[in-house]
Amino acid sequence: MVSSREVAPRNPRVRRHVSAGVRRQPPPSAVALVAALALLSFATPRAVEPALAAEQQLAFLKSAKVVGSRPIGKGITGALRLTLSDGQLTHDAAFQSVDERSSLDDIRNGKRRAGEVRFVDSYRYNIAAWEMSRLLALDAMMPPTIERQYQGKPGALSWWMDDVLMDEAERESTNAGPPAGQTVAMVRERQRMMVFAELLFDTDRNKGNVLYTRDWRVIMLDFTRAFRTEMTIRRPDVLESCDRQLLARLRALGKEEISRVAGRHLTSAEIDAVMQRRRLIVEHFDRLVKTRGEGAVLY
Repeated sequence: MVSSREVAPRNPRVRRHVSAGVRRQPPPSAVALVAALALLSFATPRAVEPALAAEQQLAFLKSAKVVGSRPIGKGITGALRLTLSDGQLTHDAAFQSVDERSSLDDIRNGKRRAGEVRFVDSYRYNIAAWEMSRLLALDAMMPPTIERQYQGKPGALSWWMDDVLMDEAERESTNAGPPAGQTVAMVRERQRMMVFAELLFDTDRNKGNVLYTRDWRVIMLDFTRAFRTEMTIRRPDVLESCDRQLLARLRALGKEEISRVAGRHLTSAEIDAVMQRRRLIVEHFDRLVKTRGEGAVLY
């Protein structure tokens, strides 16, 4: 479980220099040099990393060589920030190899971890969550993720999110928000996240696992403590509204689809629990529509 992804600087390749006090006027020769460099920078712009579609990001994660590694520095499971390169593109990725669960003796004795008797913290759930997000057309809200080995350990390798502004903890502490006209879109993305978290029974949707990009898109991280086998939804009170298209996809979602895309990472019991929660979520919104009206619930 990673409590927070490191927030990327505004531009890691550019160092910002700030001088205090009064600046001395440079000599004319220095002014001419600065002007010449400025003109040169316009004539030969810096190379910008190309924006890749999700499928291209997945292909890169699968094939690129690991050329660097360092601890992410947050969380308790030793997640790593890997640097990958294919010779043309260099980009970072997050690697989680945690795969822990309660032993049979612990379960028989009722021993709890993080408040759970049947505790699981597994990288496999990150991969399953990514595949589920694609089924429900929520993949723009998650980093593309694959299974890959690093130093002999299997784990989940996720595209390092670019252009991150802050996480939820920082947003709350600074009372930050999107500019006028973007608030509704952000609130609706948060509602999609809530629905998705309830479907997956995510027990660790903490403030460090929710990021905001500079254009105020919501990004969901870290589902290693999701996919519990409980047949209930945890917090129906947070499910106040829903995207019409998302609700339609939930209605149509079948066990065969989940097994096809995530069956390697989920047990049959975990998939059955997702299907039961899917039914409960759909019924919940159907009741809200009946009592409050469609326009007040669906968007």
